[in-house]
Amino acid sequence: MRQTLDITGGLPRPRGKPGDFTADRRVLVLIGMALVVGSLGAGAAWVLLKLIALVTNLVWFGHVSTENVSLANAHPGLWMVLAPALGGLVIGLMARFGSEKIRGHGIPEAIEAILIGGSRMQPKVAILKPLSSAVSIGSGGPFGAEGPIIMTGGAIGSIFAQCFHLTAAERKTLLVAGAAAGMTAIFGTPIAAVLLAVELLLFEWKPRSFLPVVTGAVISAAWRPLLFGAGPLFPFAERPDLPWWGLAAAIGVGVVAGLQSGLMTRLLYAIEDLFDHLPVHWMWWPMLGGLVVGLGGLIDPRALGVGYDVIADLLSGHMVRDEAIRLLLVKSAIWVIALSSGTSGGVLAPLLILGGTAGWMEGLVLPGGASFWALVGMAAMMGGTMRSPLTGVMFAIELTGNIDMLLPLLAATGAAHAVTVLLLKRSILTEKIARRGQHITREYAIDPFELMRTADVMVTKVDTLPVDMPIDEAVTFFTSDQRRHKSYPVVAADGRLTGMVTRADVLRWRTEGDHHAATLDDVVSDTSAVVAHPDDVLGRVADLMVASDLGRLPVVDRASHRVVGLVARKDLLRIRAVVNAQEEDRSAYFLREKALVREARIAEGQPL
Repeated sequence: MRQTLDITGGLPRPRGKPGDFTADRRVLVLIGMALVVGSLGAGAAWVLLKLIALVTNLVWFGHVSTENVSLANAHPGLWMVLAPALGGLVIGLMARFGSEKIRGHGIPEAIEAILIGGSRMQPKVAILKPLSSAVSIGSGGPFGAEGPIIMTGGAIGSIFAQCFHLTAAERKTLLVAGAAAGMTAIFGTPIAAVLLAVELLLFEWKPRSFLPVVTGAVISAAWRPLLFGAGPLFPFAERPDLPWWGLAAAIGVGVVAGLQSGLMTRLLYAIEDLFDHLPVHWMWWPMLGGLVVGLGGLIDPRALGVGYDVIADLLSGHMVRDEAIRLLLVKSAIWVIALSSGTSGGVLAPLLILGGTAGWMEGLVLPGGASFWALVGMAAMMGGTMRSPLTGVMFAIELTGNIDMLLPLLAATGAAHAVTVLLLKRSILTEKIARRGQHITREYAIDPFELMRTADVMVTKVDTLPVDMPIDEAVTFFTSDQRRHKSYPVVAADGRLTGMVTRADVLRWRTEGDHHAATLDDVVSDTSAVVAHPDDVLGRVADLMVASDLGRLPVVDRASHRVVGLVARKDLLRIRAVVNAQEEDRSAYFLREKALVREARIAEGQPL
């Protein structure tokens, strides 16, 4: 009786005709979900800003109000030192007895959830993160609201996704859509929010993730006029009137911002290491960091809090040199120390202030005005520190509504990015994750498995077994030599594949002992064999190998089903060596071709 080897169960679905993208109708479901997540993210941003304003008014001015106020009017004194420390104590307690995920500025935690945690975030994070950030910023912490809202919006998207039957990749898409929606609502920068998602959070470039994230950002932007009002957050109408060397000056400002970014990053983690050596539980660290924040507030109260009023002054020209120098020094010190202590708060607004202040002071000696260079410094500092240069450029443009700044912003941000990637292996966002033992690469490249075909790597001289081989002879063939392959194609006289025989099959036949008169044709079936075709992309072949747990696949012609080759795991691994060789080969093409021609003539005895 003819038997079949059923090994096709669980194989991946055929990819169908190859195309530019792999999107299917499932993306429409995610877009519909992103409408909900984007609306919830915008609402969460509104709640967060109101909480920050409420805590700020209660702590510093003693009345209940959700109106935004500046801490420049706060009265210096003992309370200015105690308030940030008490806020840090509250955050330490919330982190220890609530969730450690609220510590830090939120973006590394979001990245970690995406890459390691299956894009699953706990509901309590969505509650505790905005509460802790409101306490931290409201009590004087020198942070922004963007990191917390990215974490909070991401938690909302993740929790919503967990209510449905979605894959980890689909949960990630909704998590990032919520994060982008929150950032859009606060700053009014939907394009920058989408770019931040692409450059920092998605770790892929696919319509499946891009379109829902765009949807989340767009719906949040639609809600923003009702929640926060219309127009750019920091209007800036000046047009750059630079000399011929103006772009070189922009590059110089970018280089300074890159060096400033590298210094801040190194100081941040050096001080964090000092906190690790303290003989007290980490729960107390935010309180100690808060004491430093309060002391800094005695020197310059404007260094406390979010500092949106400072950004507005830098762009409007309402700043003087001595005040800018004092603000830069104090803000840098208290921000680095407070963030190193593990308190809750974002990095984006402080980066804008630090980069903007440095750019403003450089603008005192550069053409174009100090406010112009302040904006250039802001974008460069953000793009260099977060390793997201396109986000930095578009963020500055959307934040001010000034598209005329595009070219100098691009030059400065590109220069800052170049400096930071050459000086530092990790960014301020990924260093924390690396210290937890997780390596993250942020470089995108086309998968070589999707570029190459089976015919490019397959072996054309294939060892096969004839279909009329007796079972006893097959058993002898496999057991007589330990160097045999684990499987061989079985072919008919015309070379057509009739099945595959494995060592496990042969050992089973020897145990059963009832196949003395049978041949391979009686026990194999071509309908159960997993095969590849010469024009299959190698990504599909790798998927077949993984799903079927096979190390070798016969390659057959689509029309005749004749065996034309064989591909093994080791053939796929060689692709890595080819890619590495291409990365390292720096020989000049024309010189190399000339050398090959010369060698050929010498070999043939021809004159040179």
